[in-house]
Amino acid sequence: MELNPFDVVKRQIDIVAKEMGLDPNITKYLKRVERALIVSIPIIMDDGSLQIFDGYRVHHLTVRGPGKGGIRYSPEVTLDEVKALATWMTWKCSLLKLPLGGAKGGVCVDPRKLSRGELERLTRRYTSEIINIIGPDIDVPAPDVNTNAQVMAWIMDTYSMNKGRSIPGVVTGKPIEIGGSVGRESATGMGLFYVLEAMYEKLNIILKTQSIVIQGFGNVGGWIARILYEHGCKILAVSDISGGIFYPDGLEIDKLLDWTQKGNYLKDYSDKRYKLITNEELLTIECDILIPAALENQITQDNAHNIKSKIVLEGANGPTSPKADKILFDKGIHVIPDILANAGGVCVSYFEYVQDIRAYFWDIDRINRELKRILLEAFEEVYKVTKERKIALRTAAYIISVSRIAKAIELRGFFP
Repeated sequence: MELNPFDVVKRQIDIVAKEMGLDPNITKYLKRVERALIVSIPIIMDDGSLQIFDGYRVHHLTVRGPGKGGIRYSPEVTLDEVKALATWMTWKCSLLKLPLGGAKGGVCVDPRKLSRGELERLTRRYTSEIINIIGPDIDVPAPDVNTNAQVMAWIMDTYSMNKGRSIPGVVTGKPIEIGGSVGRESATGMGLFYVLEAMYEKLNIILKTQSIVIQGFGNVGGWIARILYEHGCKILAVSDISGGIFYPDGLEIDKLLDWTQKGNYLKDYSDKRYKLITNEELLTIECDILIPAALENQITQDNAHNIKSKIVLEGANGPTSPKADKILFDKGIHVIPDILANAGGVCVSYFEYVQDIRAYFWDIDRINRELKRILLEAFEEVYKVTKERKIALRTAAYIISVSRIAKAIELRGFFP
């Protein structure tokens, strides 16, 4: 059964509201978005034909600061998906105490079917359509699924040309040459590692003795695979959109990264030792750590009973449904939630935003030092609440995040 991601979000809010005794008015307010813009994006294709794509930009809640959230290009993009992703960004920024709100954007398109010129025209027209609700003091986009530093460069240029001056702070995840930050590309993967390392210190287990399975081998999955592989962990299986590969003795991640970074699919990698598997099969491989780093709604009530890991480290946003959460909790599986686990990306995005506004840039040591400090402070808060209340890590993270949002709403009040 296909789960509506925004229904999942509202269910998560209900769960935490009940746990913390949240004001019903605040609960009602949190289950809506501030604004949602739907745009049509007409593009003249290389063959002279016209195609029109649907685009979205959503602000969930900006009571604590400008919106922050990525832009994804995918044929599966829907308004409800973008609303859900914007809401998760609200919790993520609040949990890390960043002075930002939750936003997200997307275009319903398969970018692999576009030429570079078509992709650029699509990006520039999309930017022009949403230009009135983005900006350094309104909403700051970033890369997400199937977008990258080059797409952010086109957005920055389009916005700047319309404003008549260079405004690097309109997006993060840009190339370093035009105001991007060192460490941004690896930030989500580094953040996953810092949080996982902290969790294993609590469990008193040596991380490098653990076996890993990773769903998704893009920027997030690729980076955490690289970091854990270099740390000495055994990566049993990885997957991309084409499917996955499995090898019980451990994959050679460096060679696989070289292969996929040339535009190749994992299923086409030629090594007779490796077994081809589906993304569904990958999730049920017996391992110590399962890292869903692809899309939302991958672990549901239909397959949660078959998960055989000790830890689920959420590299993707919303990969686990509420019903699956309960099943995993009852099985004694620790789920390190997305709003904590993969928050390294938005954290370094915030650093880039600050650097652009101040026109003063940091080195990689400062980036990683500040990233680790902020994430570990958040982890310690979440872990403390988990132990005190004997609840799941996700519920604890939501209690902390929602409490800060609720206080901000209370202090500001409702206009007029």
